[in-house]
Amino acid sequence: MATPRRWRFVHGQTAWMLATVVVLAALDALTARVFLVASLVGFLVMMEFTAPFDVTPAWRRRLKWFVLFGLLVFAYLLGKRVLALLPEGGFP
Repeated sequence: MATPRRWRFVHGQTAWMLATVVVLAALDALTARVFLVASLVGFLVMMEFTAPFDVTPAWRRRLKWFVLFGLLVFAYLLGKRVLALLPEGGFP
């Protein structure tokens, strides 16, 4: 059964993602890339805001895999963006 802290984390992340969609849509800047980066930032913020002080539950230890996956996706998107900005021949 889920603990209140876990539900607080899930509700916080869901609220962050919904707010991100609303704000980005209002600014006419909603793209998958921007949404994924903003969701990753929200995920990391929620992890810090809901972190326990003394004992780390098992569900929190498993979040590191989501963080790793999110950072890998972010690195891939950043790499694609950098390569798109470089001249055709690569580095000068």
